[in-house]
Amino acid sequence: MKPVEITPAKGKLGILLVGLGAVSTTVIAGVLAVRKGLAKPIGSLTQMGTIRLGKRTEGRSPKISDVLPIATLDDIVFGGWDLFDDNSYEAAKTAGVLEPALLEQIRPELEAIRPMSAVFDRQYVKRLDGPNVKKGKNKKDLADQVIADIRAFKAHHNLDRLVMVWCGSTEIFMVESPAHASLAAFEAALEASDPSIPSSMVYAYAALKEGIPYANGAPNLTCDVPAMTELAAQTKSPICGKDLKTGQTLIKTIIAPGLKARLLGVDGWYSTNILGNRDGEVLDDPESFKTKEESKKSVLDYIFQAHLYPDLYKEIHHVVRINYYPPRGDNKEGWDNVDIRGWLGYPMQLKINFLCRDSILAAPIVLDVALLLDLAKRAGMSGIQEWLSFYFKSPQHAPGLYPEHDLFIQLMKLKNTMRWMLGEELITHLGREYYD
Repeated sequence: MKPVEITPAKGKLGILLVGLGAVSTTVIAGVLAVRKGLAKPIGSLTQMGTIRLGKRTEGRSPKISDVLPIATLDDIVFGGWDLFDDNSYEAAKTAGVLEPALLEQIRPELEAIRPMSAVFDRQYVKRLDGPNVKKGKNKKDLADQVIADIRAFKAHHNLDRLVMVWCGSTEIFMVESPAHASLAAFEAALEASDPSIPSSMVYAYAALKEGIPYANGAPNLTCDVPAMTELAAQTKSPICGKDLKTGQTLIKTIIAPGLKARLLGVDGWYSTNILGNRDGEVLDDPESFKTKEESKKSVLDYIFQAHLYPDLYKEIHHVVRINYYPPRGDNKEGWDNVDIRGWLGYPMQLKINFLCRDSILAAPIVLDVALLLDLAKRAGMSGIQEWLSFYFKSPQHAPGLYPEHDLFIQLMKLKNTMRWMLGEELITHLGREYYD
């Protein structure tokens, strides 16, 4: 098998983040801290992960970053948009995720990163409002302003390449409409300021129009419509999403495959969260919560495959709750109660209490997704990057396929794609060659 021809990662990579809130500032501050040797990039596959190559007997398990031409942290330049005009230091202090002592050591670099004015409409995120917002005659005009921002940012920082990641708030629940059916219909809808085009789609359109890879870190309807996949194909842009797999859903995609592997029945899975950051405030609105709920609830449906195992999972009661509780800030607490059945139908229970830091879990995902999308672009890969499903609650996939949610299958898919890029043998774990 021949390795894929990948353009080297020469020059600077611009990572554009939509929303400079808790997640984005934690990503930026983290990269700056790692650069200075103040911390380790824990949780990042691109920075700390290894990949087995060849047979187990060969003992080849290099770091991923040593065998694939992934952009280095020293070559990253951050920028972004936000409806509040605080610089990244001020925004990080407001978010309250990282210790003040750490922020002070990287303060000048953080203060230099100021947000561009945002495309924002309270119709789609009702619990937020801010002064740093673009005005335009229609949504096409707003998209053109974002494109102008992208070009100016690239020129100002003398960048070689760019990637865009949505790290903004969850928008209200939306479904596909005629405006999303084709690129022509979408562009006409932009001109008409069609309400079925939320702010996230304006950013995605601008990025893809410029041939920039785009990742959707929220559960919003954005890239997963025909118009966007058509544009991505036209400009050869990699896309992926949606909704970063951080706290409670991460645990579900670890636990649920194990229960299914042992063919243990599940009667119910009750999940509740308390969260006090800006994301929690936004999700306190029922319409935004509906978007998040759909993303969270679909995970178990696809993992358990009730149509194949009706005796075990047909009657599962899956409940998801999110409660805004300001005293917690970014420290989220997730409680799960799982009612399971074993041999002869005997009942058992599993209780999980996950006290996590939402943005701490999200930050390495944003970094990895940005770096791997850039790698995909340089490898000539475009359109939906299903191999990056590992990072998302609702992975984008080709029409007619069901999404793969099992974390371990997702990791196998991701690493086998890397092996394919390297021209190495794909690993199936069959293992017969050691015994025949």
